[in-house]
Amino acid sequence: MAILKGTHSETIIPLLQSIPLHLRKRVREVTLDLAGSMGLIVKKCFPHASMVIDRFHVQQLATEALQEIRIRHRWEAIEAENIGLDESRKNKRAFVPEILSNGETLKQLLARSRYLLYKAEHNWTLEQSQRANILFDRYPDIKKAYGLSQKLSWIYSNTKEKIYAFTRLAKWHEEVAQAGFKTFNTLSRTIENNYKRILNYFNNRSTNASAESFNAKIKAFRAQYRGVTDVNFFLFRLSKLFA
Repeated sequence: MAILKGTHSETIIPLLQSIPLHLRKRVREVTLDLAGSMGLIVKKCFPHASMVIDRFHVQQLATEALQEIRIRHRWEAIEAENIGLDESRKNKRAFVPEILSNGETLKQLLARSRYLLYKAEHNWTLEQSQRANILFDRYPDIKKAYGLSQKLSWIYSNTKEKIYAFTRLAKWHEEVAQAGFKTFNTLSRTIENNYKRILNYFNNRSTNASAESFNAKIKAFRAQYRGVTDVNFFLFRLSKLFA
């Protein structure tokens, strides 16, 4: 087993090419992220492999696009509160922020809505459902962006055939264009530029979720001990705990 630092193609390609070509030709499918270096590595080393962009990397971009809209509104709420405080000081009166029906201020609502936007509606707690109703009523653009994010997730979860995925993604692109969100338009162009590899997911529904989960465990384990000084012993402990 060899361990390399980083994901630079010029380092990884020679190592993989040291594997006999007849063995590398047996690889039929590789899941990867949106990084160009990963695609180059697969192309150079596994000539018969179909490249599949992992669904979770695409969905993560959709979630980040949604969260960016929420964050923008949060900064606006913070600034509005600052202006209110300044005016109250000038007029020598107490500042009383707007209190919503769930007892939160706008600033609190937008901060505490972060996690519910990661979830599907049926997974919300009662408190999150109440908060979402207030949030969506106050910010229709967040509601629309949440719908786009969930629609993309639904396409991945409920589409079995590649041709149907193509059709549904095309309709999703139209909805994104009509919504007019800059972040989602960027995501839409990213999907269009990687269409073939994204659609390859629907051939076998392959994902590297298990590898990503293992990577998260390694990072958490490393963070617990605030770094690694003895790499060999660290790998030994990983093998004992997770292998």
